[in-house]
Amino acid sequence: MATHVITGAGSGIGAAVARRLQERGDDIVLVARDRGRARQLEEQYPGAGSMVADLADPERISKSFGMQAMPEQVDSVLHIAGVVDLGPVAELRAGTWLQQLKANLVSPAELTRLFLPQLRVAHGHVVFVNSGAGLNAHAQWGAYAASKHGLKALADSLREEEHENGVRVTSVYPGRTASPMQAKVHSQEGKTYDAAQWIDPESVATTIVMALDLPRDAEVNDLTVRPGR
Repeated sequence: MATHVITGAGSGIGAAVARRLQERGDDIVLVARDRGRARQLEEQYPGAGSMVADLADPERISKSFGMQAMPEQVDSVLHIAGVVDLGPVAELRAGTWLQQLKANLVSPAELTRLFLPQLRVAHGHVVFVNSGAGLNAHAQWGAYAASKHGLKALADSLREEEHENGVRVTSVYPGRTASPMQAKVHSQEGKTYDAAQWIDPESVATTIVMALDLPRDAEVNDLTVRPGR
C-alpha cells in the first residue's frame, strides 16, 4: 500500500486526487495550514493522516514538522496547493510577489527537502502541479507566472539530482481548470465564471494518477493538459 503526501486537498484538483487515491486503498497524508484545517480535512477524508505546515510561511515548516511525527513511509509528494493574485507589474507590491513565491515555489521546495529521505528509500515520486502560466507568461500574470516558472526549474533540477536515487519527478501543466481558484481569477479579470467551460478536476487527477502508476521503466517528465472545448 502506497502513502501519498498531498497539499491542496481541500478542493479542485487536490480533492480529486486525494479521493481517487484513498478510494483505491492508498494511504493519504494531507498537509494543512493549521490544526483546525487539519481536522476539517480529516473529516472530509476519514482515515487520512494530516500534517500542519503553513505554505505562506516556508521558513517555519521545518520547525513545525519537528513537533510532529513524520510518516515512516512516503511514496509520493503531490504539490497541488497554490495561490494566485493578478495585476500589472507596475502595480504589484512586494508583498504580493512574496505571497505567491512563498506558497507556490519556496514551500514546495522545502516540503520536498523534508520528505526526500523517505522518498529515496521508497524510490518515490514528486509531482508538481504547475500551470500553463509556468510555460508562458501573459499580461497581469507576472507574479504568478514567475512563481510557476520557478517551480518548473525546481522540478527540472530535482529530477537530475535525484535520478540516481530512484526518485521520479513529474510536472503537470493544466490549463484553466474548474475550481475555486479559477472562480477567483475570473473575478479579478472581471469575467463571468462558468465551470462547464473549463477542465474538470477529475480529468487532471486522471493524468496525475497515470504518472504515479507508470511502470518503473519509464517516467513522465512534463505533461500538459488543455481544455478540450
